[in-house]
Amino acid sequence: MGVNPAEPVLIYGLGRSGRGVARFLAAHGLRPEWLDARPGPEDDALTRDLGLERGDPQRAYATVIAAPGVPIDHPDLEALRAHGAEVIGEVALAARMRPHLPMVGVTGTAGKGSTTVLIAHLLRECGVNAREGGNIDPPLLDVVDAAEVAVVELSSFQLERVPGLRLPVAVITNLGVDHLDRHRTVEAYHAAKLAITAGQDPGDVLVVPAGLDVPTRAALRSFGAAHLRLADGTEVLPVGDLPDGIHPANAAAALLAVEAMLGFLGHPVDAGGLAAALRSARPVSGRFETVAHVGDVQFVEDSIATRTIAVQAALERARPPIAWLVGGRDKGAELEPLRAAAQGRVHRVIAFGQDGPALAAGLGLPHDTVSGADGDETMRLAVRAALDALPGHGTVLLAPIGTSFDQFRDYKARGDAFRRAAQALVPDGAVPAGASA
Repeated sequence: MGVNPAEPVLIYGLGRSGRGVARFLAAHGLRPEWLDARPGPEDDALTRDLGLERGDPQRAYATVIAAPGVPIDHPDLEALRAHGAEVIGEVALAARMRPHLPMVGVTGTAGKGSTTVLIAHLLRECGVNAREGGNIDPPLLDVVDAAEVAVVELSSFQLERVPGLRLPVAVITNLGVDHLDRHRTVEAYHAAKLAITAGQDPGDVLVVPAGLDVPTRAALRSFGAAHLRLADGTEVLPVGDLPDGIHPANAAAALLAVEAMLGFLGHPVDAGGLAAALRSARPVSGRFETVAHVGDVQFVEDSIATRTIAVQAALERARPPIAWLVGGRDKGAELEPLRAAAQGRVHRVIAFGQDGPALAAGLGLPHDTVSGADGDETMRLAVRAALDALPGHGTVLLAPIGTSFDQFRDYKARGDAFRRAAQALVPDGAVPAGASA
């Protein structure tokens, strides 16, 4: 069941997701109302161009599409439910408006974005018009009309607002600790993640890490980082043949998901073709990406690393000694595993942003604190301090633990600020990493 044009609809929360909802509904002849506590210039321009009216949380709506950044128990959403509204998100809206579009859903504490992009790439290499969206750019509703298969990155926030969602193929990359500032307990966070399989039936497939016990009606397919195999054990590619930047666990999960979706579509599965597709894969920009070199110092941007498991992986991959940039807004990350991963590898912590000093103190590592008038200046100071802290070699690593929302629009804006600051230190005449000569 889609959205009835005769019934009132409200978009609660604009931003990237909400704007995608507005564009999609308007393109299909609907004129929803909208509410946003702090609409930005893009939000104002879009709602004006589409002729959308501001809504009222005390009014009765049939459907409210709430952006993932809005807590599911927000007082306004509670008031709207009390007036009879059903609260859903953009993914549930896409599923209802395009009920015959197969979707692969991907969630997890770390690796879900990279795995989503890799699944879409492999499907396209197999001749399937797959488009990725959801928690990564672009918004899901920007791609569903052009896709044969949608590959959807699903955050825990999105999974709180997908009633009745059925996915023929779902993937859980891993389950760790994250977003305790929103979910409050690990159990609640994991319950939100496990909603990815709640609507699955025995004919569907759930791909999970080996050893993860998940209650589900779907057929389970387990993966590990040591082998790149199909469900029957056929080896597709040696792990050592993966391109740089493609994590073996992500690749192993993606293979099983692609195999399952090809089966769902009635397409043949060719191990040789999948091996070639894996060899042509490229890592997602901004995931542990080298953005500059100054002498023998490497600058690595991993701004999205705000989960303990992702930060730990960054610390383990970076070349020591490491000057580690830590900061942003703390969301309850576990610090003990990071303290252990940092031993013997981290030379100095550079703390920045709202909770950087507290995070650095919690890690118990030697640290300096920097603060600027805005995010860009703060990042310039942090990058300079990190370079000065190293003994002429090693890695300046942005794996910040905290979210970006204290000083930046999002993690990409924070990563871009790091990139600019690092590349500004490259000597004249040298070519920054990732740039063209």
